[in-house]
Amino acid sequence: MSTRPSLEIAVRASAVLGEGPTWDAAARRLIWVDILSSRVHTYDPATGRRTTLATEQHVGAAKPRAGGGFVVNLRDGIGVYGADGGFDWLLREAVPGRRGNDAAVAPDGALWAGTMRYDETAGGGTLSRIGADGSPTEFLPEVTVSNGIGWSPDGRLMYYIDTPTRRIDVFDVDDAGGTAVSGRRPFAEVEKGAGFPDGLCVDADGAVWVALWDGAAIRRYAPDGTLDRVVELPFPRPTACAFGSADLTDLYLTSARVGLGAAAPPLAGSLLVIEGAGQGLAQPAFAG
Repeated sequence: MSTRPSLEIAVRASAVLGEGPTWDAAARRLIWVDILSSRVHTYDPATGRRTTLATEQHVGAAKPRAGGGFVVNLRDGIGVYGADGGFDWLLREAVPGRRGNDAAVAPDGALWAGTMRYDETAGGGTLSRIGADGSPTEFLPEVTVSNGIGWSPDGRLMYYIDTPTRRIDVFDVDDAGGTAVSGRRPFAEVEKGAGFPDGLCVDADGAVWVALWDGAAIRRYAPDGTLDRVVELPFPRPTACAFGSADLTDLYLTSARVGLGAAAPPLAGSLLVIEGAGQGLAQPAFAG
């Protein structure tokens, strides 16, 4: 069950809080962020080309838009960058002491975006659905550290992590529009001492991969919630994972150096890849 696969360096970096890898199929590149450095990065594995976009606020997540550019989950709300680099606010909801964290695009093209308090006050964050027009619907009003979000291959299940709970939870999605989400229940739980669940992705088999903060590992849970693979890593704080590259078989991992000080391992903060790790799912672009 426990493996040490060949781990390649996609982008050698010293990200303070690398997060949110996402494959942008239209542009054939990986998008990821360094939250606390206010940077959106892209990486093209075919050419090695990299870009960096500086945002004016801490950026919890960046996802591709259907018309090009990015939608970003910032400190004070949701913003959009056009293909030309121009910026507009889509939804501005500034709350002192709070910032955007992880986000994901649902099969219907809506953005599900989480928030958290900088001091991680219990219940100080939210999870909301943001429509293409910027209209928000608050789904969970009292979460602590809103993190990984993903959907099953058929779109009928939604997975979610509020990190301090140590759980991956699952909801039923009862309509094609993705707005009737209910029936929250535990899918899998990370035992004490194994780290805290952070970002997640779902593969073509319906299995859930999750990065374990302070656990130095990525885990794969089968569709029934049983643990079937543990990938050991040479750094303590992996943050999220996503399948990418042309055939969606390479697993990209983001990582963090924050809080590690001089003891941070050399690869902490870099973007890593495990080639041929499995078969991923194509991710939709934000419809707005």
